[in-house]
Amino acid sequence: MRLLKVATCNLNQWAMDFDCNLNNIKESITQAKQAGAVIRLGPELEITGYGCEDHFLELDTINHGWECLKEILVGDWTDGILCSIGMPVIKGSERYNCQIFCFNRKIIMIRPKMWLANDGNYRELRWFTAWKHKDQLLDFQLPSEIAEAISQNSVPFGYGYVQFLDTLAVDVGTVVAVAAEVCEELFTPIPPHAELALNGVEVFMNASGSHHQLRKLDVRLRAFIGATHTRGGVYMYSNHQGCDGSRLYYDGCSCVVVNGEVVAQGSQFSLRDIEVVVAQVDLDAVASLRGSISSFQEQASYRNTVSSVLVPYKLCQPFNMQASLSSPLKVFSWLFTIVKSGILDINYHSPEEEIAFGPGCWLWDYLRRSGASGFLLPLSGGADSSSVAAIVGCMCQLVIKEIENGDERVKADAIRIGNYTDGHFPTDSKEFARRIFYSVFMGSENSSEDTKKRAKDLADEIGSWHLDVSIDGVVSALLSLFQTLTGKRPRYKVDGGSNIENLGLQNIQARIRMVLAFMLASLLPWVHSKPGFYLVLGSSNVDEGLRGYLTKYDCSSADINPIGSISKQDLRAFLRWAAVHLGYSSLGEIEAAPPTAELEPIRSNYSQLDEVDMGMTYEELSVYGRLRKIFRCGPVSMFKNLCYRWGSRLSPLEVADKVKHFFKYYSINRHKMTVLTPSYHAESYSPEDNRFDLRQFLYNARWPYQFRKIDELVKELDGDKVAFGETSDQDKTRVNVVGMGVVAAGSGDPKSVSSLVAFTEVLAFKQAKQVIVFHRPGDCKKPLDKLWVIACTRLHQKPISHPAQHSGFWVPPMTRSFCKLDQNILELCSSWPSHGGSKALKFLIVEKRSKFPDTNSEEETGTYKKSCYS
Repeated sequence: MRLLKVATCNLNQWAMDFDCNLNNIKESITQAKQAGAVIRLGPELEITGYGCEDHFLELDTINHGWECLKEILVGDWTDGILCSIGMPVIKGSERYNCQIFCFNRKIIMIRPKMWLANDGNYRELRWFTAWKHKDQLLDFQLPSEIAEAISQNSVPFGYGYVQFLDTLAVDVGTVVAVAAEVCEELFTPIPPHAELALNGVEVFMNASGSHHQLRKLDVRLRAFIGATHTRGGVYMYSNHQGCDGSRLYYDGCSCVVVNGEVVAQGSQFSLRDIEVVVAQVDLDAVASLRGSISSFQEQASYRNTVSSVLVPYKLCQPFNMQASLSSPLKVFSWLFTIVKSGILDINYHSPEEEIAFGPGCWLWDYLRRSGASGFLLPLSGGADSSSVAAIVGCMCQLVIKEIENGDERVKADAIRIGNYTDGHFPTDSKEFARRIFYSVFMGSENSSEDTKKRAKDLADEIGSWHLDVSIDGVVSALLSLFQTLTGKRPRYKVDGGSNIENLGLQNIQARIRMVLAFMLASLLPWVHSKPGFYLVLGSSNVDEGLRGYLTKYDCSSADINPIGSISKQDLRAFLRWAAVHLGYSSLGEIEAAPPTAELEPIRSNYSQLDEVDMGMTYEELSVYGRLRKIFRCGPVSMFKNLCYRWGSRLSPLEVADKVKHFFKYYSINRHKMTVLTPSYHAESYSPEDNRFDLRQFLYNARWPYQFRKIDELVKELDGDKVAFGETSDQDKTRVNVVGMGVVAAGSGDPKSVSSLVAFTEVLAFKQAKQVIVFHRPGDCKKPLDKLWVIACTRLHQKPISHPAQHSGFWVPPMTRSFCKLDQNILELCSSWPSHGGSKALKFLIVEKRSKFPDTNSEEETGTYKKSCYS
């Protein structure tokens, strides 16, 4: 056996903070050496930080990188351990993104990155040149100060690998070969590891700067597993973890994979600055696998030779019973549960957990590094601002947890931010939240008592310092000023005003809230004798940004926004999850309430609803967003795609109207993206204009050429008729999938209402699908209103637990959708887990009462009752 102990790490680096970055690197090397590792891998560009952007163009950045590397080399940090350290290097007149192999106070090789990330959030070609000379290693002259300090004038530079003098157990003279594969190179059509494996490289080191995106981790892990599954090898992955100064959160999850099996994995979300992941592997297992694959042997026999550097040193240890091997991890995810028996698990977070922990950690980094003393949030009691409040509450819980775990860095930051004195420190998340989190309900005459109460209840659960402010006086003063200037006073549409008047009155309220929020954030700390200032948090979601359903310079304008790249559907699922797992039960009622801006007067025959205002559902917006961005569809291509996806429910003419409506308002409101608050990046169809979605902001909103092409296609398709008949269950599943492994809920049925889709998501489990039809009594003439749906086991007659552990679900008003279908039928496609050994369920449906109905009461449920046994 050739036993090799390796260490990879998550580091929370900060762009351009060389002291912070250098200390983290040193500490990670120290921890790796203490664990007995002989190879240590750090993340990409770890000395400077990955997000330096145009600072990479400054010579100071390059020079400071060398100065930090010198400090590492002149000490004992690299004694007896191979360290791969990332930093920018200038060779000649070109700047390269490099991994520097250091060992025993010498530089062994400099490996420049060959394939640069240059799409989405990445712009590496703006700052670096890709290395193109694969056939040889060139000689690089070290800077004079480095050369003098380590008594070394030059070093091999280029594409190659490093060999150490470790032999196989049968002593045939095979060396241990180690090589780098930097971040993006793994995901290229022909990745370097394929060629390197044929040259005998057994250990691959991938230094990465990979940001978090919902549902992305599995793509990454499958790439590591695939790299070694058929070729054999040890694949080490290191990543940044945290906010290094921009919109991105790097989500760590450093790991070690051996022959296609994950044997060690770090955390994806954490407040820790340093996390070292160690694994002990047997390189003979790699040699054995490769020797058993005939095709590998054949291709290796005529491989292209890759240059190498020989180091006269042994890294491996022989067979030793006291040195235990790292075992493969079992898959553990939100999809299913593994019975634990002392075996560690590969961990995948659910999307709801990702929304809680990713933005929560990002907010903490931003707070502690900005010098602010806390956050201020305009809390309306709606889903979006409540999601932000819950994320801040989650952040506070994470801080307390890390303090309990003994993290002195987190504790010191919390003491400073919370202004604790006399040796006190935070021990309770609610108490900590009260010190660092203001929430403000800015009500008007158009606000309901329900939303006011929801905001107050949630603030109490989280622990924020909550204020209730009326803005009516300020609104009235501005309207009086306008009337004095013009002689006219605008009216709402429900009171006889025009659309222009109606919109203007709504915008006045929205912008007053923004001004008031920033005033309170700057002055409230002074009022309460606290140091510093508060950061204003925004709460617009990605779908509203895409549609432009927000007022320019309203409460969407803030310092930072943790949910600006998260869809409404994901946020509603998060609220249901957080109601239980974060302990904020009021979120259940908030999630169930229909989305409304509450900027217009409430009348007996009118209530403002977001989806009515937008002319489209949030589910449809997600579909449009993914087609527009991920699949690069213009109006015509989107129309063609949606004719297939929605063709069983809508005619081509109806699809055309929807596509035109979306592109009209998307283009009219695109200018709002130029001033969008910096947001946590989480979604692949974000319309963020700063760097991710680069497009013009002045459009011909009539799209005359494109819409004319659509009209021609509609005419050819006999457009007023539905193209397809009813689809099968399998087809319905297919049309709901837009691609990239992401389900666009509701895309199979554009006539479905979001509340119904959200409700079925709550019930989604992996058991067989059931269709339950509830028939209303024939003597019931009034439209469907608020309903309770209760599930009971057949055996126990007690409420069954579902993912959010509630015993009942409130379905928001769905009158509009049921008028289109049938007022007397409610059809739900749902799946349920077994309970008490039985899959049999009883479903009860009753009109919403003032209290939760007793499921055993025949009188309470009355005639709204039907049993369904699976």
